[in-house]
Amino acid sequence: MSTNGLVMFADLQQGIDQAVAQVFDYFGGASALLKASNDVYLKINAVDLREYCYTDPAIISAVIRYFKERGAKNIFVMENCTQGNFTRLVFQATGIFRLCRELGAKAICLDETGSVPVYLKTLETFVDFSDFVHDRLIRNREENLYISLPKLKTHSMSKVTLAIKNQFGFVHQASRIADHNWRLHQKFADIFSVIQPDFALIDGTIATNHGHYIAIKNQKECILKKDVLIGGADALAVDTVAAAFMGFDPAGVEHIALCAETGLGQGDPEKIVIVNRQLFEARKQNLTHKLLGRFPEDIDMIYGQDRCCVEGCRSNTQTLVEVIACDHGGKGGFTIIMGKGADPALINAISGRVHLAGNCAISDWAGKLIQKLGKKNVTFSPGCNNLSMSIYSLCRQMGVNPLQMIPSGVFTGMTLLASAKARGSKALIPPLL
Repeated sequence: MSTNGLVMFADLQQGIDQAVAQVFDYFGGASALLKASNDVYLKINAVDLREYCYTDPAIISAVIRYFKERGAKNIFVMENCTQGNFTRLVFQATGIFRLCRELGAKAICLDETGSVPVYLKTLETFVDFSDFVHDRLIRNREENLYISLPKLKTHSMSKVTLAIKNQFGFVHQASRIADHNWRLHQKFADIFSVIQPDFALIDGTIATNHGHYIAIKNQKECILKKDVLIGGADALAVDTVAAAFMGFDPAGVEHIALCAETGLGQGDPEKIVIVNRQLFEARKQNLTHKLLGRFPEDIDMIYGQDRCCVEGCRSNTQTLVEVIACDHGGKGGFTIIMGKGADPALINAISGRVHLAGNCAISDWAGKLIQKLGKKNVTFSPGCNNLSMSIYSLCRQMGVNPLQMIPSGVFTGMTLLASAKARGSKALIPPLL
């Protein structure tokens, strides 16, 4: 049976283990999917320990059980979380370490692995991949089964974050900052050209609306129960269908459209066969990647007229402002400048504190504003999406200590950080003191 362009929906209301087995069995089961090593590599989505940011541990557990019971030798659960955080903390807080111990799987914190430069041909640049991923899933591609296990989410910068974008976790955090702008879509597509999952299984227990990193205070507006799994051996087809399931035209999701041009899978919705289409039709809903915009009223935001990328400094900054304000009581009383070519009249009118988000704003206005306002009143977030410095600077401007954002407690967080650093973590975290 050809699996190119074939996507299956399974109903989680029948039970998680049953739904997982239904999807994998339709594609031949473990006997058809396992490769020579009998090892399985699960790339989950665990960008942060905040609720709704990570693949449901019950789904991860069911996948591990499925393959363990059918002869898998080693099962690895991998992630390299978002900037401003570190994977060891996320795995501990979300219970992923515990479930791996209980089920005999191996949790791999990719930020604690070495680096290998990988060339992205269209962008004509290198990114630092985890050497664990490079060795196991690129150099020895034919030996090992690689499954992408993302969560069904909209995304303020890329519209959706599914199996294709899930691979961004293979890139070490420092290499994610460059090109996290209008070139971000091509970056995802170039990474997809380097490596594609053998199977994509999307956790559709819930879907997130208004972006991927929502404020818990706004969860009633942003969390939608879906109770589906979406799976297939063609990751591009799976993402195409999942994007449509959330109401997006796949042709308008730029990284999906770029991947479709590579021919590495089926990106034409008209040529994709959906198994159990009735679930797709019954639970499909039009969602949005746009933020709610719950910002303090006394924060002035000035946007560049020449460039202000939603894929970088704009959405990165606004997402953090919304979360810090809604969930941590962050205050306003300052100005944020984003992008290149802001109106000089607006800049000249600034009299208080200011945050410069991104290299464009910094290069245009840093010298002038420091001279006018004093260095202590100006904060910076260099690069296109430097989350660690954005967290540090915005917390400082909004009167919030970054340590307050560690729900597992300061002592636990600092202990885990020391352990991660001792193991070579390359995570970029904000200065905490």
